[in-house]
Amino acid sequence: MRDNFLKIWLIGGTGDSARIAQEIARQKIPCLVTVTTKNAQDLYPKNPYLSVQVGALNLVQIRELCQQQNISAIVDASHPYAVQISQQAMTIAQQQNIPYLRYERPGIIANSEVILLDSFETLIKGNYLERKRVLLTVGCQALPLFKPWQNRAVLFARILPRIESLEIAIKSGFSSDRLIALRPPITVELEQALWQQWNISLVVTKASGTAGGEETKTLIATQLGIPLIVINRPVINYPQQTDQLCDIIQFCQQFFKE
Repeated sequence: MRDNFLKIWLIGGTGDSARIAQEIARQKIPCLVTVTTKNAQDLYPKNPYLSVQVGALNLVQIRELCQQQNISAIVDASHPYAVQISQQAMTIAQQQNIPYLRYERPGIIANSEVILLDSFETLIKGNYLERKRVLLTVGCQALPLFKPWQNRAVLFARILPRIESLEIAIKSGFSSDRLIALRPPITVELEQALWQQWNISLVVTKASGTAGGEETKTLIATQLGIPLIVINRPVINYPQQTDQLCDIIQFCQQFFKE
């Protein structure tokens, strides 16, 4: 396969994107996957139709990537909260007239134990956390927002087992006895045991869908009668989006040329 072939650019880094990449490769469609970490690179199968590039991209680098890699279309399967890369990709797609399709994970139907909030700001400014034993499963980047609450609530956090995640958590005021490092997926049994071990009275998570463990947390919240606060996904006006793999393959096939 020659380097000057047209390619699909798949914005990856998630389990969803790994499944999408595998199906694109199965269709023998050349695809460039970009991820931000070396660990994420291991999600993708070895295949002559797939290449993986590691590293964060800015607007200039995205423009160069689309030109140098002969990108014919963009499939954005980045994390639901990775707003910046999505917005930058849409900007370049519009400037260079490159078709763009967003893969958006299906949401979870809320129940009576779920409190939906539009942003972390709404959560922090309210009294939701006051004097609660709170488990935060929101990713390490959001933890600094909770530093002012360290003396007003008992905060615990689950983070990924990475040095940078631990450093951010400690700087945000979390002591070692209030941190646990686990890599998803996490079973219902383990999730429930953790909540009970720490005597949790409130859980905060993001609307990351089944892949992000939201369904599991909703189930346990119902079983234990513990309120679950879900921070909604950022509202972005995508030019077109889908939650179906078949739509993505049809989208890619129309731009692939032998």
